[in-house]
Parts: sequence; structure tokens; C-alpha cells
Amino acid sequence: MIRLVKIFFMKKIINKKHNKNEPWFKWLTRELNSHEAFQDFESGKNPRDVAEDFISRNSTAITEVFENFDEEDKYTLDQFLKLTECEMHVFKILEKQIELRNKIRFVDFKKRKKIKN
Repeated sequence: MIRLVKIFFMKKIINKKHNKNEPWFKWLTRELNSHEAFQDFESGKNPRDVAEDFISRNSTAITEVFENFDEEDKYTLDQFLKLTECEMHVFKILEKQIELRNKIRFVDFKKRKKIKN
């Protein structure tokens, strides 16, 4: 899936080779990576609030990105949404496995209590 998205992203870069605007995904990735989301989480904000704050702070740039948004961009966005959802499920599965592992108690059957007569 990642490879598929990268192919579309690369195609978009090639198509916008002569465009002054940075491809939207590159811009978004750069901005998200520079955003200090973990500081927001530590202060008690939930992921949805952090995302809304990010959108609000970058509303002008996002508006500019949407001015050149086309069907190929929409398709790429849809693929990234699927990929992100898949990653979320992987993390939730891993979280459940860790929780189960922590709940398992090991019993040493070699250490039997001696029954007194």
C-alpha cells in the first residue's frame, strides 16, 4: 500500500515539476513533522483537538493547497486515509497483545505443594 501511494506521490511531483508550489503531501508531511503534538498530548489534549489546532494554525496554507487540488490529489488522499486507518488498527492490535501478555500468569507445575496426611 505504501508503495502504491509513493508511486502516485512521485507522479504528482513529476507533474508539478515546473510548478512553483510544493506538492501538498510534501508540505503536509513537513508541517506535521515539525508540529509538537506530543507536547499537546502531555498537556492533556486529545488527538482530535491537536488535529483541529493544527488545521486552525495552518488554515491559510491549507486553503492554498486546495486551490490546486485535483482528482489525482483526491485519490492520493483517499489512499493515505486507508493507510492511516490500517496503521491505527495495527497499533491497536499490538496494544491488545501487550495487555494480554501482561495479564498472563505463568504457573510452575514443578513446585507442587506437598499434601500432608
